[in-house]
Amino acid sequence: MNLEADVCIVGAGPGGALLGYLLAKNGISTIVLERHAGIDKEFRGEHLNQDGEQVLKKYNLFDQVKQAGLLLMERIEYWHHGNIIKTVTPADGEQHVGIHVPQRNLLSVLIQQSTPYKDYKLMMGTKVTELLFSKNGSVNGLKAIKGDEEMIITCKIVVGADGRFSTVRKLAEMSFKTIKHGYDLLWAKIPSPKDWEPTIKNALVAGKQLALFTQAGGFIQIGWNIEEDSFPTLKKQSFAPFIEQVIEAYPELTETVRQHIQSWNDFILLKVQSCQCPTWAKDGVVIFGDAAHTMSPTGAFGINCALLDADVLADVIIEALDKQDLSAAQLRKVEHIRRADIEKLQKQQLVKEASYQDNFNVAVLS
Repeated sequence: MNLEADVCIVGAGPGGALLGYLLAKNGISTIVLERHAGIDKEFRGEHLNQDGEQVLKKYNLFDQVKQAGLLLMERIEYWHHGNIIKTVTPADGEQHVGIHVPQRNLLSVLIQQSTPYKDYKLMMGTKVTELLFSKNGSVNGLKAIKGDEEMIITCKIVVGADGRFSTVRKLAEMSFKTIKHGYDLLWAKIPSPKDWEPTIKNALVAGKQLALFTQAGGFIQIGWNIEEDSFPTLKKQSFAPFIEQVIEAYPELTETVRQHIQSWNDFILLKVQSCQCPTWAKDGVVIFGDAAHTMSPTGAFGINCALLDADVLADVIIEALDKQDLSAAQLRKVEHIRRADIEKLQKQQLVKEASYQDNFNVAVLS
């Protein structure tokens, strides 16, 4: 199979899906490839902040996502031995301290809005295997596999929106610097008790963060920081003392935790790291979102940064095609606009992680 398009986007997560919509909306022929077969893949970062919300509102998408299903967080709480010691409420003029949006709801809206455009094509279950280069060394397409069928897609610009382990970044030989955070994260998901309010709750357990994120649909996501690379050792130990610490921190969850977290297998491990790339573009290829600047989970910045990147990159690509300038210099305009903000947020994440225990100083002193 041979296909042609102006732009081929690899990765149909929130950033890639939004970029595909914006390009198709502007009459640019766009193919979006996604290696997963569906949009219900395991996804951890599903919280929007005001930045992500404003991007969706800018393109009249927020109300549709709201109709598909989301949940406004009413407050952030800090707990110590089963008691609330600190509360953060929405700032003046704001309605929430964060929004949980299930990925399938956000992606379904972005895809539904994109498919009516004749220049838009989404291909699920499709894995990129190779980048194609012109004689002058510029990327001008890629090879991919869908099932047993290999395809060649010829395009003017390849976009890598394929996450922290980006295939496009690897194939384009773009280097990156890994930033260690000293911890990994265990995720678990449990049903929320009756009348559970939409909150984000934080506790300090054995010097580590234990957080609860209320989710749309009646669930709670548990995020537990553990020492980096310690999970293999933890799994050899008894599970019981570990789960008792969850119950001590949040007594309201005693019944649902005992019922739905019964072994280490009920947790999913996330290896925590962030990264920075010296450049986000080469001739004919550009990366963004986690592919260009992986974020740690702290502050839930990742999805919001990807949406902001996509908004800027759409204009950069439209200009590039209009000027017929597919050079790295042109595509790096997204990097020049976004890099400073990204690196500022990455520094904030490190500061927040280092100072997390300060939120509990009053409780510890008392």
